[in-house]
Amino acid sequence: MPKITYIEHSGTEHVVDVPVGLTVMEGARDNGIPGIEADCGGACACSTCHVYVAEAWVEKLPAVDPMEEDMLDFAFQPNPKRSRLTCQLKVTEDLDGLVVNMPEKQI
Repeated sequence: MPKITYIEHSGTEHVVDVPVGLTVMEGARDNGIPGIEADCGGACACSTCHVYVAEAWVEKLPAVDPMEEDMLDFAFQPNPKRSRLTCQLKVTEDLDGLVVNMPEKQI
């Protein structure tokens, strides 16, 4: 099972096993990780599951699709290169070791 590291804005790290087939957002939700609110439940209709992907992972992830790109416009301090919505990141074995950092807040 892939291990994903979620880092709160305060620096607190949570390393959790996330089953293949879930999203990175569902992994946070199912493990009670603070900082990912996911108000829309994963429908890519808000930006409350926004994270900054660790630099080393940016090129390893699937490209941002137009819907996600539109929603990222509403995120708190989006980073054009590193911002992603965790509801759009499906967990595969290839994501083992993924590191994401939460923003200061979700809006």
